[in-house]
Amino acid sequence: MNQRTLGIAAAVGALAGARALARRARAYELRDKVVLVTGGSRGLGLVIARELARHGARIAICARDEDELGRAKLDLIERGAHVIAVPCDLTDRTQIARLVTTVRDQLGPIEVLVNNAGVIQVGPMELMTLGDYEQAMHTHFWGPLQLTLAVLPDMRARQAGRIVNITSIGGKIAVPHMLPYTASKFALVGLSEGLREELAKDGIRVTTVVPGLMRTGSPPNALFKGQHRAEYTWFAIGDSLPITSMSADRAARQIIDALVHGDPEVTLSIQAKLATRLHGLVPGAVQRLLGLVNRVLPKPGGIGPASAAGRDSRTPLASSVLTASTERAAARNNEL
Repeated sequence: MNQRTLGIAAAVGALAGARALARRARAYELRDKVVLVTGGSRGLGLVIARELARHGARIAICARDEDELGRAKLDLIERGAHVIAVPCDLTDRTQIARLVTTVRDQLGPIEVLVNNAGVIQVGPMELMTLGDYEQAMHTHFWGPLQLTLAVLPDMRARQAGRIVNITSIGGKIAVPHMLPYTASKFALVGLSEGLREELAKDGIRVTTVVPGLMRTGSPPNALFKGQHRAEYTWFAIGDSLPITSMSADRAARQIIDALVHGDPEVTLSIQAKLATRLHGLVPGAVQRLLGLVNRVLPKPGGIGPASAAGRDSRTPLASSVLTASTERAAARNNEL
């Protein structure tokens, strides 16, 4: 190699080393920290809570379903976690305020907030109602915003804190047949990135998590419209196959690693990373490809704008070896 090439290689190596040292310097000790995980009763939220328990955090989980919360709390206690479970509907501002007060009274001020709660509606745009968009925006945008505003005074007083927003590849690239979901996740991505910039001066680090498909076991609890059985089939299979999805446990480890080191953003799965990079390079081509995908997805019909849960939309193909990993994840992660 000539001198110029050697110089460039040395500069790149020095920059990488400096970044690694800076990342290590941002490391945040989770032991005994008070962490609130929304949507923590099942799926990815529960898996994240398990990983937090392994780090010795004091955990609060919230969700709407008290039975689910009870099972999740027992799961975490059996793993040695110090945990409380608080029923809360994040579309209700009064319940959000009560949630933050309850956690503060029982564990202490919230030091880490993980905005994970989500809802998924699947079906053609023609069948989506304004109520679907409102539900998605309340869950994915207004809920995280209101919770963030509620925990900020204590974080600012300490000049320290961590906020993790679980967004989606659907918040970077619009996914056909999931328009309320993807529109609300785009909003959350923008909120999360803006919060990162505005709160850095207060010692608060915000991490935007961009997952692709994960084997959390969530399809039985997603909502499907129109030809709901056909919609469930493609969704469940895509969510299950190793070539299209990643393990929820591995995703949770990467999320907690990004939280600990205060990373600005982490994209989960090779597939999601490739998709976002390709979209950044040739967005028109990606959108045309997704337009073609939309043409082969189920047409409107069936139950129309009504919604059916995934558990009520099973087909033989969606309950076969193709979805075995999702079925196992659903049983393991309280999705049943």
